[in-house]
Amino acid sequence: QLQLVETGGGTVQPGGSLRLSCAASGVTLDNYAIGWFRQAPGKEREGVACITKRAGSTYYRESVKGRFTISRDNAKNTVYLQMNSLKPEDTAVYLCAAGSKGCVGGGTKLYEYDYWGQGTQVTVSS
Repeated sequence: QLQLVETGGGTVQPGGSLRLSCAASGVTLDNYAIGWFRQAPGKEREGVACITKRAGSTYYRESVKGRFTISRDNAKNTVYLQMNSLKPEDTAVYLCAAGSKGCVGGGTKLYEYDYWGQGTQVTVSS
């Protein structure tokens, strides 16, 4: 059973940076595409970024392009989300998810993912 744990969240000022980690245990991540999602209070969960199994392709939500970078280290069984130039509207709980079918629809389809982490809170506020 694959388990995912997100870390790295916190509170930063606008323009600041955070690096989120999604660590897997139980099963190697090699066979999974990994997506990062976020959910703000009262809003639907939305896809932020996705990386294919061997990091051949990455996909980003339009609003985070140029600011966020998704990467993976299969040797460490970990996927990262580097977030720069953070804005108040980036405030949300960030979750990672693993899917065996790849980044379907740019990685935005929630139902294509098999496993989910519990999330880590990111707050951008002055």
